[in-house]
This record gives sequence, C-alpha cells and structure tokens, in this order.
Amino acid sequence: MLQALMVEDDPDITTLLVNYLKNYGIALNAVSTPSAGLNLLDTDHFDLIILDLTLPQMDGLELCKMIRQKTDIPILISSARSDINDKVIGLEYGADDYLPKPYEPRELIARIKSVLRRYRPTLEKKNKLFLLNENEQSILFNGSPLSLTRAEYELLSLFILHPNQTLSRDFLSNNAEAISWESSARTIDVIISRLRQKVEKDPKNPCFIHSIRGSGYRFSG
Repeated sequence: MLQALMVEDDPDITTLLVNYLKNYGIALNAVSTPSAGLNLLDTDHFDLIILDLTLPQMDGLELCKMIRQKTDIPILISSARSDINDKVIGLEYGADDYLPKPYEPRELIARIKSVLRRYRPTLEKKNKLFLLNENEQSILFNGSPLSLTRAEYELLSLFILHPNQTLSRDFLSNNAEAISWESSARTIDVIISRLRQKVEKDPKNPCFIHSIRGSGYRFSG
C-alpha cells in the first residue's frame, strides 16, 4: 500500500480523504501543522506528500521549499488559494502539481497517479513467469509479450503488483482507469475471464488468477 503524508488543518477534508484513499491502496497519514509533518518525514517513509498552503506556524509555500531541500518525494499542493503567483512559486519551490480546491476526490486520485508515474519511469516488476514494465505499459508472460486491451493490462498489472493478496472487485475497478466508475462487478468478471483465456493453460481450473468466493480475486504468479 502506498504511504502518503498530508499536511492539512481542515479535519473534515482529512477525515474524508483518509477513508476515500484507502479504497485506492493509499494509506494517508494526516497532520495539521508543518512541524508535525517535518517530524514525520524524519522518521517515516512516504511515497507522496499532499500539502495545503494556508497553515498554522508557517506558509505552505515555505514548507514546500523546506521539504524539497530534505527529500525528492513527490509533492502535490492542494489549496484554495487561486493566485497564479502561488501556483508559480509552488512549482518553482519543487512541487510537482497544484490542485485547486474545491475538487472531486476522484481528481485527486488522477493527479496522484500522474505524479507517481513521472517518478517511476522505468519501474519493472518481475513475478516468476510475468514481467511488468510500467514505462512501456507491457507485460511479458513466459518471455513473450501479451496482447492486452487497456483494461486487461491494468487489471493484470494490479495483480502482479499485489501478489498473493485478495483484491476486491471494488479495489480493481477503483484502480483501473480504463474501467468506468459505474462498472458493475460483472464487468470485472468478464475481463478476468478474458485474461484467463490468455494466461491460463486451463481457464476453468486457473493456476494464476483465483476466484475467492465473496471477496474477489487472488493472483499467484
């Protein structure tokens, strides 16, 4: 699960996002002050920082500058301040993106994924017979490239990145951009069936993608 740090003094926002981001495989650690955020950066590992600008103790732009001097972790500014100077200075101080408030949580998810892709340009994940290359958006199976639709690629990527874990249909649909937000569980099942046709010797008795009754699917690569 990805680890994100949020420096935000509005408890309504942090409570909403802690619960929402969990559905997308992101554990959000929210603090309300810059000092608390800086302390956590010294002791814990994070994959992403979400930063408000209007904060107690110091301005968020100054905090952004301090964080960038300490680490190269991706920084996403989320602020109600719409002045173009704030956006420009934030980016000049090292922020990777600027998301104006208010926003839909789904847009935050899209921005997070975009920022993380830029920080993982050559990531490869090998899982026995499967080799995932996120830069090329390709998957090799037993040394040969698989011909996959966008939705098939995204689901199989999620399985490779989460081996031996039961993934719910909600988790799969939430984290696969090619699948519409309104997709039913049946849509996921159809795509899984197509994947089994491409990677399983006997799709009716799968060795890799297992159905877990009442829970979802588990991948054994």
